[in-house]
Amino acid sequence: MKVLELMQERKRAEIKSFALLIDPDNVTLQGVKTQVCGAEEAGVHYIFLGGSLVVSDWLDELILEIKKNCSLPVVLFPGSISQISKEADAIFFLSLISGRNPELLIGTHVLAAPLLKKAGIEVIPTGYMLVDSGRQTTASYMSQTQPIPHDKDGIAKCTAMAGEMLGLRVIYMDGGSGAQKSISTSMIYEVSEHIDIPLIVGGGIRSKSQALEILRSGADIIVVGNALESNPGDPLLKELAEAAFEASANKI
Repeated sequence: MKVLELMQERKRAEIKSFALLIDPDNVTLQGVKTQVCGAEEAGVHYIFLGGSLVVSDWLDELILEIKKNCSLPVVLFPGSISQISKEADAIFFLSLISGRNPELLIGTHVLAAPLLKKAGIEVIPTGYMLVDSGRQTTASYMSQTQPIPHDKDGIAKCTAMAGEMLGLRVIYMDGGSGAQKSISTSMIYEVSEHIDIPLIVGGGIRSKSQALEILRSGADIIVVGNALESNPGDPLLKELAEAAFEASANKI
């Protein structure tokens, strides 16, 4: 089954998911082996791989190491067209619909298209929405765009609706790497109530209670990276997977 089909199927069944985000610049081969083995054992559903600023050049090798040590789908979360690998299962083809930088709405996509065609991996058209997290993040700095204000639920709702109407297949709301606060549950609820495609939410999630609130507000997939980078054996990993299970069991 393709990754997008899996996401859609889980959404229809009201089964929540947890994705571990790995930044290639912040891991070693041995470290990623430990991390993904622990992730699969804890109940993580997806591995997302990438970042706003990736300077390492070992993406293929890293993905092969991940696949050697776990059976989870590996989805690229690229910050640039250099972050493409034929070894991945899929890639989020990100259109930054929260900003007004034409390069990130269509410009870089034109350059990436032939590379993705050659790679032959699954392409998931994704509406990427940066939301203010209390500080400037790498994503907002590198994209040269302003995030959606933290309290402007209506802007987020209408932006997500427009993305779906344009044919995007997933909405990804992100506070950015190192977010000081997570996206508000009221904003997540407003967005989830007005779209029918999978909703991914990341940024600033640091506890099981936070994860449950976000899932109960309508997120289909939560994404955590920074909070788990320093200690792959952190019990938070299992707690977040438990949050996804509990949210699904309650048929929210």
